[in-house]
Amino acid sequence: MVQKNESEYTNQYYITRQELTESNARSYPRKFPFAIAKAKGSWVTDVEGNKYLDFLCGAGTLALGHNDSEINQTMVDLLTGDAPLHTLDLTTPVKDKFVHTLLSLLPGELKDNAKVQFCSPSGTDAVDAALKLCKTATGRSSVIAFQGGYHGMGHGALALTGNLTAKNKVHGLMPDVHFFPYPYSYRCPFGLGGEAGVKAACTYFEHVLKDPESGITKPAAVIIEPIQGEGGVIPAPVEFLQTIRRVTQELDIPMIVDEIQCGVGRSGKFFAFEYADIVPDVILTSKAIGGSQPLSVVIYNKKLDKWEQGAHAGTFRGNQLAMAAGTVVMNRVSKPEFLEEVREKGKIIEERLLALKAKTKIIGDVRAKGLMIGTEFVNPKGQPDGIGSLPTSGEIAAKVQKICFENGFVAEKGGRGGSVMRCLCALNITKDEINTAMDIFEKVVLQVAKEYE
Repeated sequence: MVQKNESEYTNQYYITRQELTESNARSYPRKFPFAIAKAKGSWVTDVEGNKYLDFLCGAGTLALGHNDSEINQTMVDLLTGDAPLHTLDLTTPVKDKFVHTLLSLLPGELKDNAKVQFCSPSGTDAVDAALKLCKTATGRSSVIAFQGGYHGMGHGALALTGNLTAKNKVHGLMPDVHFFPYPYSYRCPFGLGGEAGVKAACTYFEHVLKDPESGITKPAAVIIEPIQGEGGVIPAPVEFLQTIRRVTQELDIPMIVDEIQCGVGRSGKFFAFEYADIVPDVILTSKAIGGSQPLSVVIYNKKLDKWEQGAHAGTFRGNQLAMAAGTVVMNRVSKPEFLEEVREKGKIIEERLLALKAKTKIIGDVRAKGLMIGTEFVNPKGQPDGIGSLPTSGEIAAKVQKICFENGFVAEKGGRGGSVMRCLCALNITKDEINTAMDIFEKVVLQVAKEYE
């Protein structure tokens, strides 16, 4: 056995080695400079023995936190039972159970008319597969997406993403994508805010799609996040989702809902679109659906199933560990009492954040749906816009994030200019852990506020 030097037990040792060997595209290590040695529930421990409360949880992947005992035991049983682990798209009892569990959780009219396509394991893969599906089924080429949306970093998925930072460096992305305004009350694209802004977005969407002089050909699909995640935790208003569903049905345009981050219980419903009481044509799911393991699935109305044999593939679409673990997650998370607890816990965090907002001028807005929560930081000395909203402050958000990390609390940023601190904690987090996190966050925010107010 090779004896380690004392220096090899430090975070800096591993961070330095990572910097020397990994791509310049890495992002999280720049914000969280530690090496994780252990993880359990809502907590992670670094190689130096420091503990952190994790409100990132694999960007929402770990619905039941780190190393859930039931999930782990299910995977151990599979590993020790000589079951196949890699099956391409061949079926197995494990896969059959996963599929039928997932289908049972769909809304009524889709439940009896749904098919699934397993993709390569990331959410981006599901997005690209859905685009191919809808273009094949409709024979059309254009796609409608929304400002502020995020759908992944693949060539097609990036073309649908609102944020320009990554797009500006990559030329020749998928053409014929048209971006529509997404209701965002605090920074209303129409300069209206509130209900007036929502109605304007609904009217604009319907008018453009029905206007023979709009310049936009009938699209192959409309893709939307029911809650924009990377865009800053912005829930789509019920009226907006209902308008999109009504108009796309009237015009025979497939509606794709991207539930990759906001789905599988995150919002307090199993799927976030359920708040609007609609049934989309296509549902994209990844992250939490694999129970901590890589998996992505496209769920779609069978009327779109115009693919021929081999039209879409992926070597790792048969991840049996993910299917076994994902079945455990679905069975636990879909229980009404579990979802009610998610909503209750989300309300505790939201109320703590609103109370904090009342104490400081650096928080402009708080947005929440279940345990998907965003706190938007603003420059209190900046010039308000036409509806009174202050400019974003990624600088303040970055300071808050850094000091939170130094105090044992991990949370990610997003939104315009990286100004929104986001909550993506484990859905089974305890109320005591919530209050511990909020105590740290409040202390840090009030500390940072003194520099800017």
